[in-house]
Parts: sequence; structure tokens; C-alpha cells
Amino acid sequence: MDKLIYLVRHAQSELNEKGIFQGKLDSDLTPLGFVQARMCAKALKDQGIELIISSPQRRALKTALTISDVLNLEVVKDERIREMSFGNFEGESFSELLKTKRDIMSDWLKNPLQNPLPTQEDMNSFKQRVEDFFESILKLEHNKILIVAHGGTLHAVVCLALGIGLEKLWSIHMDNATISMLELKNRKISLKSLNQVCKSSSHIEKSRIRE
Repeated sequence: MDKLIYLVRHAQSELNEKGIFQGKLDSDLTPLGFVQARMCAKALKDQGIELIISSPQRRALKTALTISDVLNLEVVKDERIREMSFGNFEGESFSELLKTKRDIMSDWLKNPLQNPLPTQEDMNSFKQRVEDFFESILKLEHNKILIVAHGGTLHAVVCLALGIGLEKLWSIHMDNATISMLELKNRKISLKSLNQVCKSSSHIEKSRIRE
């Protein structure tokens, strides 16, 4: 069955605004975040989405609920797409970590498989839960599915869908409240768009990556 899978990274959270490394930590959306989520909802309104699945963490769930109000759909929460835990570095300023832990952060960003952060979530466990989630999505009867989650988990979805190793996890970039799209067609998965700013439904169509 052919599918379109829409990926939305959560809108700006309070810790995003402060530049804090979040991971399993959580915070509410900022006023700007709610505006961003509403813009995503408007962009997705006419796309024919049948199902919304969200991480249960507040920043993702509130983004998903804002979208669901416009799309008139319920939100299904799934623990498997929680953000990766970044261990002891959670709660720290990301920019300060790049200065004070420069070598560790640089190596991790280049290849998180070979250079995991101290006490971060085990990469094999992270891969397993995201892979299990994505495989279950492909088995659903729905043709158009929206997933609202986090940078790390959504990057992993893209990597696994395209057969790219998780060592490339941070080579992908998704800003807050942007839309990316995977297409399953003739049993092949392709990336149709990446990191598109939410403006309107017509903008999504115009922004698709050309094959």
C-alpha cells in the first residue's frame, strides 16, 4: 500500500528558546511555539491526513494537539518516539557545551555511533525502538500519516527509512515546526521534502524535492 508519511518536529519549546539541551527533559511551548504549531496545522489542513501520532513529551504533544484541533483528528501517543536521552549533558546550554566539551560534542555530531555522549541512551536501544515504531507505521492501513516528534527521533526515522546508518543522524536538519515527507510507493521509500517551513498547503506541494 502506498503511503505519505508527514514528519513534524515539535514547535519551539521554552528550553529551545533558552538554548538548553533537552532530550528526556521537557518543557511547554512558547507563545511563538503555539503560533508555529498553528501554522503547521493550516499547512496540513488540506493534505488528507488520516492519523496523527505523537511523542508523549509535552513539547511534541502540544504541537500535535494544536494541529489536531484544526484537522479534527485524535492524537495517538507513542512512547517509542520520545526524544533520545542525552545523559548528563541534558539541562546544559548547547552553545556552552560546544565550547567547554568541544572535542566530545564535535565527535558526537560527526558520528554518534562511534562517539556517544557520556551516559546517553544506548544507540542500539534507541535504534531498536525507532525502527520498531517505523515498521509498525508501514503496516497501518492509513495512507496519510502525521508523526509529531523530536529532532533525534525524526532524524532516525529518515535514516532508517532510507537505509542510511545512524552515524549520519546529525547530518539531517529539521527546525522547529517544519514539515518533512516520506513516500512509500511500489514498496520503495523516498524522501519527498525536508525541513519545509509551514506556510500553506500549496507551499508544501511547491517545496517537494524533485525526483
